Amino acid sequence: MKVDQKSHTITIKDTQGDCTSFLMKVTHQYKSFENHNLIIDLLNHDKLSVNDIKSFMPLSKQHKKAKKSFIVVASDFDYNAVPAKLAVVPSMLEANDIIAMEEIERDLGF
Repeated sequence: MKVDQKSHTITIKDTQGDCTSFLMKVTHQYKSFENHNLIIDLLNHDKLSVNDIKSFMPLSKQHKKAKKSFIVVASDFDYNAVPAKLAVVPSMLEANDIIAMEEIERDLGF
């Protein structure tokens, strides 16, 4: 697991290739990430199932209740297969763009 912080956003990259153990590590260390926007980088995974992505839903809900963004980055994936409440995008650029938009919405009171 590689953690990279840039201003108000933390990117957490899975370096092991095991989605389940990665989710457990992120959940276990969540207290150190809870005050930042989170990008979960799963670009190293070749075969991600819908259930792998959906397993991040509870963490996403918890993070969004704290008024912070939670974005999952995964390539070669059917983005329509996951619930709309979970933000899944194909690139890091798009993840940063969504965080910027959500920050503006929060600043405006939405």
